[in-house]
Amino acid sequence: MSRSSRREDEVRRMLDGRHPQVPADLAQRATERGGRLLHRRRFARRLVLLVAFAAVVAFTVWALKAQPWQLPPTETTPSLDSW
Repeated sequence: MSRSSRREDEVRRMLDGRHPQVPADLAQRATERGGRLLHRRRFARRLVLLVAFAAVVAFTVWALKAQPWQLPPTETTPSLDSW
């Protein structure tokens, strides 16, 4: 007998036997757990979006106030003799 046929025989024996008993409230518990996981996932997604939005607003306010695209004023004036 090959290894795969031996495995198939074992699987068929397991499927032909009695099925294990499951708790009566298994579906209800699974539904409740799925609902909790869904709520946590939604909350986490909203929190990440809120933090990202706050970061964009903070960066925009900083950029408008600091204006990093402009050159800083020079400390000294150029000499008049250079002309």
